[in-house]
Amino acid sequence: MIPLGAASSLILGAAFPLMDHNGAGGVHPGEGRHNLRANGAKDRHMLIQPIDYFLVAWFALAVASTGYVGFDQYRGNPEPVVMKWGFILVTLYMGPLGLLLYVLADKEPRPGEHEAFTSPLWKQGVGSTIHCVAGDATGIILAAVITATFGLPMWLDLIVEYLAGFAFGLFIFQSLFMKSMMGGSYWDNVKKSFLPEFISMNFMMAGMAPVMSFLMMGRDMRAMEPTELLFWGVMSIGVIAGFTLAYPANVWLVARGLKHGLMTERAQADEAGGRSPKAQHARMQMQQADAGSHGHHRQDGGPASKGGTGHAMRSDATTPQIAALSMASLVALAIGMIAPANWLNLTLSARDVGGVIMPRGMIMDRDTPADTMRDMAAADPRLVTASYDLAAKGDQELPFRMENGVKVFELKPSVVRWQILPNVAVDAYAYNGQIPGPRIHIHQATASASTSPTRCRRKPPCTGTA
Repeated sequence: MIPLGAASSLILGAAFPLMDHNGAGGVHPGEGRHNLRANGAKDRHMLIQPIDYFLVAWFALAVASTGYVGFDQYRGNPEPVVMKWGFILVTLYMGPLGLLLYVLADKEPRPGEHEAFTSPLWKQGVGSTIHCVAGDATGIILAAVITATFGLPMWLDLIVEYLAGFAFGLFIFQSLFMKSMMGGSYWDNVKKSFLPEFISMNFMMAGMAPVMSFLMMGRDMRAMEPTELLFWGVMSIGVIAGFTLAYPANVWLVARGLKHGLMTERAQADEAGGRSPKAQHARMQMQQADAGSHGHHRQDGGPASKGGTGHAMRSDATTPQIAALSMASLVALAIGMIAPANWLNLTLSARDVGGVIMPRGMIMDRDTPADTMRDMAAADPRLVTASYDLAAKGDQELPFRMENGVKVFELKPSVVRWQILPNVAVDAYAYNGQIPGPRIHIHQATASASTSPTRCRRKPPCTGTA
């Protein structure tokens, strides 16, 4: 019961705009009410920013591109299974760009032309980088999901991702999957692959680390949550950046005979019957940077292993050259991993920030604590239930109903999207969809009560005068 003086009034929900979507601007509610536009909370849970719609289109293209590459590879593109899956994974991560690389550098244009088509050095470099990125990026992405789930700080996240990417690339994609083609024992291949993989991984992570740091810890913290589209969008951009930075080093490694590039694998027919026998013998050709016309290095066929033919590569790279490239990769890695700490608070984790979205202009720096970020992003766009245009008007008198001689005023707190200027919309807490909130007008000695039939995750501010 609220007894107030004669002709007194109470204004509720003078709520403040808390989320700027399209730029900063002053408050100008305009005149006249606009019909509410209900937002399906479930349907819009992941589509609350313009970037989300772009990501939906991007991932649709990525899935279609990956489907085409996988179909075309297994329809008859003559290369080893490990390279088939390398292109499939990279296309999944890089979307249409992966498809472009496949068509320009690896897809056999006409039957019998794969060897000649893939022989140029730049294409061999693409193949080497594809193989590197497929393994390294897979390890990095898996680690990113796990570290975000466990709530590890960003600086530790980057270290774990580097170690996981290097281990996955070296021990699985390079040494295990290539064993049947390179010959020798598994551990022999680990030793031979360590240095090229180390150099490639350093450049790969040097490109991915700053991209992940700045995009995940900028204004939209949903990028740190694996359940959000934005997280996977950042991963995709990071893989593209890592590929770009690792490519030049891989071209040099292939040219010097330190890494394999693209390969051709064809089944040989039985000499006697002209038919392929049950146990197919694979003829493997590993073209290395136009090796037929450029005598940079030698590649000798080694003893056949159980899975195929072994290939021993001899490099003409000198020790100073290898040391210089290794040092350059370490410098690039250090810059990529450490430099973001000058602008970002890398001690925060996905759990600390909780996927908040801060208003424009309120980007975090290296001293911004998680509590401050959450305060700056108090209104969660996922909770928006209605939108209003410039014609919206607050401070309207709230209607009431009489129950046993008592005036009952119904208050509904909610988060609304409110347009305050042309092309400027904010998310804010409101009562009954009004900012300022509705006016309760009560005469002296009038018994009154208020009810709140809906709940808001955070209570909106309330000011009143009597």
